[in-house]
Amino acid sequence: MAVPELLRQLSRRAWEPALARARRAAVLMDAPSAEALHWAGGAGELLAAGALAVSALSAEAAVPAGVARVVLVVSGTLRGGAATAVRGVLEQGAVRHCVLVCGDEAEGGGAAELEETLRRWMGEGGCAEVVLRGPPLLAPISAELCLLPALAALLPPLPGPGGPGPAEVGLGALPAGLRAAVRSLVGDLDSLFTVLGLREESFAVGTFSRVVAAELASYTPARNRRRTATNKASVIFVDRTLDLAGAVGHHGDNLAEKILSVLPKLPGHKTDVMVNMVELTALQTSDETCAVIAPGCLAQPNDPAAKALWESFMNLKQKEAVMEARRHLVEAASRENLPIKMSMGRVTPEQLSSYIQLFRNNLKALENHCGLLQLVLAMVQTLKHPLTSKWDNFLAFERLLLQTIGDSEMPSVLNQLLPMIKSYNERTKDDYTCEDFLVLLIYIYSVFGEIKCGKELDAAEEEVKKALVKAICDEPEPPPLLQKITGCDSSLNLTSQKATEAVDGIFWSLRDIARVRMHMKQFNSIHNPGSNTHQASYKPLLKQVVEEICNPDRPDPVDIEHMSSGLTDLLKTGFSMFMKVNRPHPGDHPLLIIFMVGGVSVSEVKMVKDLVATRKPGTQENRYLDPAGYVSWL
Repeated sequence: MAVPELLRQLSRRAWEPALARARRAAVLMDAPSAEALHWAGGAGELLAAGALAVSALSAEAAVPAGVARVVLVVSGTLRGGAATAVRGVLEQGAVRHCVLVCGDEAEGGGAAELEETLRRWMGEGGCAEVVLRGPPLLAPISAELCLLPALAALLPPLPGPGGPGPAEVGLGALPAGLRAAVRSLVGDLDSLFTVLGLREESFAVGTFSRVVAAELASYTPARNRRRTATNKASVIFVDRTLDLAGAVGHHGDNLAEKILSVLPKLPGHKTDVMVNMVELTALQTSDETCAVIAPGCLAQPNDPAAKALWESFMNLKQKEAVMEARRHLVEAASRENLPIKMSMGRVTPEQLSSYIQLFRNNLKALENHCGLLQLVLAMVQTLKHPLTSKWDNFLAFERLLLQTIGDSEMPSVLNQLLPMIKSYNERTKDDYTCEDFLVLLIYIYSVFGEIKCGKELDAAEEEVKKALVKAICDEPEPPPLLQKITGCDSSLNLTSQKATEAVDGIFWSLRDIARVRMHMKQFNSIHNPGSNTHQASYKPLLKQVVEEICNPDRPDPVDIEHMSSGLTDLLKTGFSMFMKVNRPHPGDHPLLIIFMVGGVSVSEVKMVKDLVATRKPGTQENRYLDPAGYVSWL
């Protein structure tokens, strides 16, 4: 069976314990579990299995009246916030029978100890069952991309001033929360690889990825698995922070990336958006925030036509994807005998809207093609959205910055940006907001790389800081990002001092972003300065890594480090100093798994897919596991 189909099946199989116990029970789940289910099948599967209700798990969550049996789904282990939420529900006293579906606790006492804890929280007479889930909760976004929503907050730490070299960082040097996240990630990957029957070789690009890869290589259950597994694979971990330009930049011509960036997020989700469905109703309103009609979304796991169209959005250029949307709509309308008038030539959002209107008064047609209509509406709303034109402006400006970076030092670049920082009352719709400027600064410092420090840079940064502080303080109501950065939820308590402290912290982080590749030899730059015949360009780190893996000359990778898993590998490394021994290479095996630690963008997924297909057509599958979900803007 092909790996994509197998992973799709695994994403559903992870829900079998909950589905088998859902009958006549209320099901409560944490946000990462809900996000995984959203892409893997939807809450309808739990309701079809007999669940009385499906709701969010929190300490304040109320079990429906008269329901004494609950199924609690936790994406990880029963620790921290998850334990607090479960305890809060059980101590309300209504629940008499509790089923907990959670990840395995490698260092805990197992299911029996957890069951005793649950019974204690329920009180006398309570009955508890703990089911330790096998595969992790995956969100299959597409054939090339799976997410681990439980690890959405996992991001490699920045190095700090004079940051530590790769050899200086181990798991023990990380903060407690980060250590727990690494152990959770390693446990999830081992569970996944066990089901897939993989015997993997682990590789790392970046300091934090080295820690993760080393933990997976030495993890006792993983070592035991590799002794008997038969399917060989290469797993390469890559630090997102080595190339933040790839996360915040506006690259290529990808419709899925624009949709995910432009439309508002679906409440409680990081990887899906709200699609305004008013156009399919008789309700007439110009209020974009109208909450009378439930929003549509991109995840349509049970609709083959919608899934095929979403793959087109992910993998085709925008013009081709728009034409594919028209084709799907025309075919759907024809099957429903709707009076569609096919037109040739350029496809416009208005034309697609007129096709969509044909379905509005036909309830059967709406029901049959609801998933497809949601995706086409998402596309139409994105193409009409004012932020889409701003996207194109960003792309043009980033290309201009690439030329400037090649010819100028950082102080000169910052001085050119300074006049563009405008306060709220000075800005037009085409000007950059404070949030936009933070995106641009991350892009610039990431692309620029190691900067020559000195008085000139300090002075240029100070001027930018002052302008940003003024612009932030002049906001009538700070948007969510600025609220998070400043710690102020209202302009009333946002002082100049708080804004200054926040902006100072931002620039410390920007300096760290600039020096994050300083220890690398081969992948120390993501900027191509250009020449007399070629313009300067952005050179994605991920592209460099994949090109190195697929290099037909197969040189020993310099910055792609192999993590040995035992004495045999250490002996090989030692003997290779004195005799010809082939070191493990990430291109050795037919299955390549790339794990971007900190998130990956849709355009990066497409870029790597196209690269591998061109450079190494014999590779069985190319799968990208992304712990942090889709990364947009910031």
